[in-house]
Amino acid sequence: MTQQEEYVLIDRILAGERNLYAHLVDSYKSYAFTLALKITNVRGDAEEAAQDAFIKAFHNLQGFNREAKFSTWLYRIVFNTAVSYKRKNKRQFDSIESTIIEHRQEAEGNLEKKDKSKFIAEAMRKLNDADQLALTMYYLQEFSLEEIAEVTGMQANTLKVRVHRARQRLADELTGILKQEALTL
Repeated sequence: MTQQEEYVLIDRILAGERNLYAHLVDSYKSYAFTLALKITNVRGDAEEAAQDAFIKAFHNLQGFNREAKFSTWLYRIVFNTAVSYKRKNKRQFDSIESTIIEHRQEAEGNLEKKDKSKFIAEAMRKLNDADQLALTMYYLQEFSLEEIAEVTGMQANTLKVRVHRARQRLADELTGILKQEALTL
């Protein structure tokens, strides 16, 4: 959906066709959930935060400033809502999915890929929340620095430095983890 089509849809929603809001939700629910999950680290909290963010966006749709993209405006709401959920629910539990034992017959290539993912995830968890979010949004969700700046409220130049330093910290953490792993073999 183009930006112009979104504006037409928003105008129709504001004119009383509230059921059309479902089209916006369908377009952005996956990104909203992913962003909320990266912040809260808890699937249930991320789902609730994303839902609450969509409700907040709906109630504040008349305040949407068309100088920004709808997605940026929505992600800012998701970001703030998820941060609130994380503060409210400081407890963190390991997912049952992460405790599943792998079958021995699994292909060696899959194991290597999973090991890489495991080590990267472990290193990411050691970074502070701001670094995790910056790396996730920039590299995994492929947001531009300007879009991340709008969502987080930080300056684009500050984000550029944060992403660079976060990459260095991630590399340092990976080096430490891999050295420990090599020592246990």
